[in-house]
Amino acid sequence: MLEQFDFEKYILDIPDYPEPGVVFKDITPLLADPRANATVIDTLSDHFLGKGVTKVLGAEARGFIIGAPVAYRLNAGFVPARKPGKLPRETLSITYDLEYGKDSLEIHKDSITKDDVVLIVDDVLATGGTASAKARLCKQIGAKVMGFACVLELDFLHGREKIKAVSDFEILSLAHAK
Repeated sequence: MLEQFDFEKYILDIPDYPEPGVVFKDITPLLADPRANATVIDTLSDHFLGKGVTKVLGAEARGFIIGAPVAYRLNAGFVPARKPGKLPRETLSITYDLEYGKDSLEIHKDSITKDDVVLIVDDVLATGGTASAKARLCKQIGAKVMGFACVLELDFLHGREKIKAVSDFEILSLAHAK
């Protein structure tokens, strides 16, 4: 299915957003198309079926949109990674570098255990900062990260290398921007 579907044709380039010089990759047309959206969820889920995933971790907001249905398909729990101050119970937090700044994420301290096998899901792999941060949160708990899955990888930002510096888990990208 991966080679037969043209994910790239549903991804739009938005120049100078969110700041001059940045080309934003807009996946909302892909999400808006029923067949394309279903193909994303099915392809990501099918790839990780039977690999023991117990939790899917996704960062707000597009990581929620993709991660929750993948978790459902894998019969796994979904763990939201949120901006600081958005979760009501005790949290674990991490700060990381973005391609144009810094950010922080939090998860509920009890949402992942040392016995969990975690799949990290997001819309785009850019510099690898967000994915690496989520992996480090899982490692703090002692959980095993078995993979990272995304819709689009921005190859020119070398995020895959940053993730590989944190761990050797599998990385699946449905589309690539060179």
